[in-house]
Amino acid sequence: MSKVKVGIIGCGNISSIYCEAGEKFPILDIVACADLDFERAKTRAKQYNIPNAYTVEELLADSDIDIVINLTIPQAHAQVCLAALEAGKHVYVEKPLAITREDGEKILLLANKKGLRVGGAPDTFLGGGLQTCRKLIDDGVMGEVIGTTAFMMSPGHENWHPDPEFYYKSGGGPMFDMGPYYLTAMISLIGPIRRVTGSARISFPERKITSEPRFGQTIQVEVPTHIAGVLDFENGAVGTIITSFDIAGSKLPHMEIYGSKGSIIVPDPNTFGGPVLLRKHGSLKWEEVPLTHGFTNNSRGIGVADMAEALQTGRPHRANGELAFHVLDAMHAFIESSERGIHFELSSTCKKPEPLPVNI
Repeated sequence: MSKVKVGIIGCGNISSIYCEAGEKFPILDIVACADLDFERAKTRAKQYNIPNAYTVEELLADSDIDIVINLTIPQAHAQVCLAALEAGKHVYVEKPLAITREDGEKILLLANKKGLRVGGAPDTFLGGGLQTCRKLIDDGVMGEVIGTTAFMMSPGHENWHPDPEFYYKSGGGPMFDMGPYYLTAMISLIGPIRRVTGSARISFPERKITSEPRFGQTIQVEVPTHIAGVLDFENGAVGTIITSFDIAGSKLPHMEIYGSKGSIIVPDPNTFGGPVLLRKHGSLKWEEVPLTHGFTNNSRGIGVADMAEALQTGRPHRANGELAFHVLDAMHAFIESSERGIHFELSSTCKKPEPLPVNI
């Protein structure tokens, strides 16, 4: 296949691993990067031998670029995605797709109008660990999927992050920060969600920063920091999820899947590798399952590579906009369910992404 030319907008910390994607995935040709801070774009271009350091406007005007990878802050995701689509480019955006459902819908509608594709992180569900879990389910080893649990328990980011305040403002909180990894993994393994029920709270209205350079400053918390939810999937499975920035420590698993014939301990959905542990009904022990797929190291960018290949073959890409919007819809629904005291029926849905072949 011929290479697909890619430009990156947003040269912050996460951009490093995406800049490496051109070496990991031969179909990607990263030809430009851009940032509001032009010096930062120049630094990234030099660091990773990217031919062009652009302003954002220059990158969008480059007719050679087919896909824009949007790595801006969440509050700018929608604006940059819409600008890229208006410029006639396919776009792949870091999670979440947008801050609001309304902006997420605008992105998908514009892409459909222009015949362009939208992709969205996370793409960790394409890693060897979660793809092995998917194969166990597809091969019938689990029997009928009955349920799932997922736990993201942490004390928050103010003790290590140099500028943690945005985690506690609109678009932040544990559900919007880490929820996409867990919800995307669930949907990729079980299928779309029909209904969610949530309870949420702000446990500490003020949080003190203990990291440098803002040591001692206070954050006013605007979003829930402990969210517990129940998910009813379209296929009848029932899930439980907790995401929290209020937990000193926990021994709960990252994620498990329960079936009529056995259970799987799923690896951390924020990673690409294993281990995958299986316990069948009647067995007294867990057994580690050899991984059936590759991409077990940090392979961020695999979703973009899959999208690029799909552009050339005409097939659907896996980390697609409909999946990203369904996750966005569900995250809002947990909070709204808690605020309104109701079960929340989702208006969105998506197809369960096709598994990767075992020979890659």
